[in-house]
Amino acid sequence: MHVRLKAPSELEKLRRANLLVCDVLDMCQEMARPGVSTWAMEEAARAYIKKVGARSAFLNYQPSPDMQPYPAVLCTSRNEKVVHGIPDRREILEEGDILSVDCGIFYEGYCGDAARTFAVGRVSETAARLLRVTEEALELAIARMVPGNRVSDVGDAVQKHAEAHGFSVVRDFVGHGIGEQMHEPPQVPNLGPPGRGMQLQPGLVLAIEPMVCEGTWKVTVLDDGWTVVTRDRKLACHFEHSVAVTEGEPWVLSRR
Repeated sequence: MHVRLKAPSELEKLRRANLLVCDVLDMCQEMARPGVSTWAMEEAARAYIKKVGARSAFLNYQPSPDMQPYPAVLCTSRNEKVVHGIPDRREILEEGDILSVDCGIFYEGYCGDAARTFAVGRVSETAARLLRVTEEALELAIARMVPGNRVSDVGDAVQKHAEAHGFSVVRDFVGHGIGEQMHEPPQVPNLGPPGRGMQLQPGLVLAIEPMVCEGTWKVTVLDDGWTVVTRDRKLACHFEHSVAVTEGEPWVLSRR
């Protein structure tokens, strides 16, 4: 496993790519209302990416020859969908839904990647708590992104916080390094124990993405080959930031 640390000039390019991702997620957040289709978000994202002269990291992504290329620029994962939900004209948001939107964009040769989960109208107390705890878990994980810590310290923060609130963390999908490629080493599981994996150094950039479930952590991939759902069909939540280790505080590249 070769992990390449990023120079300051590369971090600036990663920052610019991630700010474009921020723009798309802001737009989707405004659209996350009852009666809106996930395809409408997809169309808006495609138009914006084209307008700014960038390229989608997701569209036609094919991690292995036996998989169908991914058909969209967004992943829109509603309710029991954990990640990789495909936007659809027939999927209309309803009051009480929660919706994860994940976006990846290449710009100036570098990749930005982030995700947020939105409440659609008024949601249940359980759904609201799941969103809050998952976002808190991400913030706790980001706080571990300092020199001297190890990769598993990041995931340990996620696992401890989620499980302390009665939720579970997905084991089959992980965060990742990011740079000129969307997926670079190292992998970043949302699990402990702490003190394992490579030591964090300035210039390391990780996409940290807690995937937290209301019920079981076990998941299933649907027949489309992409959409991941909870096996018990209970709610799932997903937040993600691309974060750089610096000599000082962590730099959240995908936050304004």
